[in-house]
Amino acid sequence: MPNQRAKPTLRRRRLGGLLAGCREAAGLSGEEAAALMGWHHTKLSKMENARAGVTPKDIDLMMSTYGVTDLDLISALQGLARDAGKQGWWATYGDVVANPYRDYLALESDAVGIRFYGGHLVPGLLQRPGYAKAIITGTAMPPRTAQEVQALVDVRMARQAVLSRTDRLPLKLRAVIHQSVLQQEFGDDPSIMLDQLNHLLYMSERTNVTIQIMPMSAAAHPGLLGLFSVVDFEKPWPTLVQLENILGGTFVEGTADVQQFDDAFEGIVADALSVDASRKEIMNRIEEIRR
Repeated sequence: MPNQRAKPTLRRRRLGGLLAGCREAAGLSGEEAAALMGWHHTKLSKMENARAGVTPKDIDLMMSTYGVTDLDLISALQGLARDAGKQGWWATYGDVVANPYRDYLALESDAVGIRFYGGHLVPGLLQRPGYAKAIITGTAMPPRTAQEVQALVDVRMARQAVLSRTDRLPLKLRAVIHQSVLQQEFGDDPSIMLDQLNHLLYMSERTNVTIQIMPMSAAAHPGLLGLFSVVDFEKPWPTLVQLENILGGTFVEGTADVQQFDDAFEGIVADALSVDASRKEIMNRIEEIRR
């Protein structure tokens, strides 16, 4: 059956986790809940473990069985049940977009806010094509062909639509970038970094984008341990964290673990330059390059 062949995407895993949480809050085991709904217990197990699709009608039956009356929660669950198996715009780029990246793109499109600490990198949502191409070319492991690099650049540019979407509120981005990023050079082509810095300055004027610079004079802070993004969603979906590394990315879930990154980000922000001082730092670097 099609439902039994559903791929366990991160969206489905998050939906399954919330469904299991509702059942547990009702004090029901999987076998007990399935029996009350007239299902075989393996059907419910597959739904909760993201191995089977869930329909809005399934949500209605489960919530009725579990005694859930919160209409906002039920609506949110039904919405994700409708969308969990849908392919996003990135599907047109084929295998060049690996599965973990697809998961993140789906989450990014669902998110209401992202808090990013990039260490020595401009966040993808703020990158210009030239900068993105240089970064992807130099960091991709294994190395990519020119066609694959261009496809990944196109994907990165398309992602940025979340910052100006009109179907709902634009995503709020709060980024802390290390001062050393402003000093990056790409061979003998200063136009790449000049274009990127001008874009940062332009984007910093948007009401839904906050950019701060971490000065090289800053004391030790949690961001020294690596790049991460804290991704926030509308309720009832919990915040999660993405950690990026040379193999792609991993996700951190769970209230206690995510709270540590919440606290870490606030510590990073406290050590960074103010928004106005950060804009001045970017402008100063632009002037240095132009001389």
